[in-house]
Amino acid sequence: MSVGTPPGVRSDASAGLLGSPEAMTSAVVTGDGTTARGRAADRWRRVRWTLLVLGFLALVVAVLAVMRPATSTTPYAPDNAQPNGARAVAEVLGQEGVEVEHVTHVADAVAAAGPGTTLVVTPATMLLPEQVDALAGVDADLVLLGAADDLVREATGDAVSRGPAADAPDGPIPPGCDLPVARAAGPVRLAPGLQAGPAPSGDTTLCWTVDGGAALAQVALQSSDGPRTVTAVDDATLVRNDTVLADGNAALALGLLGTHEKLVWLVPDPLDVTATTDEASPPATGLLPPWAGVVGLWALLVVLVAAVWRARRLGPLVAEELPVVVRATETTRGRGRLYRRARSRGHAAAGLRAATAEVVARRLGVPGSADPTALTDAVSRATGRTAHDVADLLYGPPPPDDDALTELARRLDTLESEVHRS
Repeated sequence: MSVGTPPGVRSDASAGLLGSPEAMTSAVVTGDGTTARGRAADRWRRVRWTLLVLGFLALVVAVLAVMRPATSTTPYAPDNAQPNGARAVAEVLGQEGVEVEHVTHVADAVAAAGPGTTLVVTPATMLLPEQVDALAGVDADLVLLGAADDLVREATGDAVSRGPAADAPDGPIPPGCDLPVARAAGPVRLAPGLQAGPAPSGDTTLCWTVDGGAALAQVALQSSDGPRTVTAVDDATLVRNDTVLADGNAALALGLLGTHEKLVWLVPDPLDVTATTDEASPPATGLLPPWAGVVGLWALLVVLVAAVWRARRLGPLVAEELPVVVRATETTRGRGRLYRRARSRGHAAAGLRAATAEVVARRLGVPGSADPTALTDAVSRATGRTAHDVADLLYGPPPPDDDALTELARRLDTLESEVHRS
């Protein structure tokens, strides 16, 4: 190592002083003199509050996830107790002995809706053509609430179509048909948006007709397992919690959905692309619990808040005339503060030793290319100190604490004074 070695470079000064590899190894200084344990402790002190805050927020998220009630906010869902949900109808059906199975994937609905069951499809405008075909081909009695025109046509064999959106009548109107469920419901106020399709069937019944549009249409079909019905209701609000008690909505909803002992309630997931159970498994989102989305959004918010909290905040720009003159003392003090803040005593000690070695080498006429042994011998002859003492000062181990660093600086200053007096 040449004279004035910068911090972080290995010094071999003791090799010529102690005379053996074992002694040389004991005096070697590597890096900035810190240990893995010391660096880990420094990192822990810097990040412990951040980790504690993040841990607390994660605990809050976990508590919210556990304490979250087993309800959803999905419109028309049977577990949604809010005004736009349908939990009231589902609860009454359950009390009447109807098994309500809530599904969100078309493939699951098709698999569960067999003969002797009822499949209700809540409003869905993003169904794929193959999903429409799969729903229309089930062997169960099918109830379509606010379905799109393509599903209504396919399910009824073009016997019924859905026309332009229509407004609900000003007051309740009588059913005007002979369906038992319609007569039991009586007058209702539902939007009449259904009409006879391009292939009307004699087994098609239209109820609550206003200006050529009907609120309900039912078609009797024949499947391989026997007769089945497809009932389309243009206005799906009859099952909502906030409107189910209006007029005859409750009687109509319970009559349509409580025909069989099992009811499959499909609330289509917008991300669902499945049609039958023979296809690939549903997307990963369908495998997550219902609260996963809420927890994910909350975790994202926590990350953003933590980023804003810990981000470096820069003040306004300050105009300063150039060139800027920085005093040497300011630079020295600034570097010293950086070393102190980082607790990098090894770097600080190496800098002090390198500066002292450069000064005494220049004073004694030792070239910069000389090895540490030559410089140590020259300083020893000039000051009367032992070679071991000089080597310990210029190339010894890093100080373990601030007091030791201060003492090293004092001793190096004394060594420089002794060389200047020689």
